[in-house]
Amino acid sequence: MSIEIANESGAEVDTDAVLAVARHALDEMGVNPLAELSVLLVDVDYMTELNHRWMGGDGPTDVLAFPMDEGSVDHGPGESAAAGGEPALLGDIVLCPEVAAKQAATAGHRTADELHLLTVHGVLHLLGYDHAEPEEEREMFGLQARLLASWRSARSR
Repeated sequence: MSIEIANESGAEVDTDAVLAVARHALDEMGVNPLAELSVLLVDVDYMTELNHRWMGGDGPTDVLAFPMDEGSVDHGPGESAAAGGEPALLGDIVLCPEVAAKQAATAGHRTADELHLLTVHGVLHLLGYDHAEPEEEREMFGLQARLLASWRSARSR
């Protein structure tokens, strides 16, 4: 699995942990091991621009996910892998550490924990999960919580 990460946010972030939680989520979801993912950490100004341009939103957001090639993602047993063993281009996850820090303070946990949650959230969006409807939200957020719990459990061993 190829995961590229770039921290252009100016914030100090444990990118190894962000990579590890992304890899864990992809592995647990049975994603094709040839899959490629990009994670970009950006500042508030750039996240505000991306949110406005692509989502029509005002101000910065915490995470954006840009799926690239959903048709070639292997979601696990019973579904086809990428055609001919070609790498699946999952897409890009964009995180804003400054927004994550504010949310973490409100939630009463560390910024790193918020970034891990947002990374898993972005991975799930790339895999086609959404939370627009109450049933979708329950499914996605339940899965997100299970993935984070299993990652934290594996890390503490």
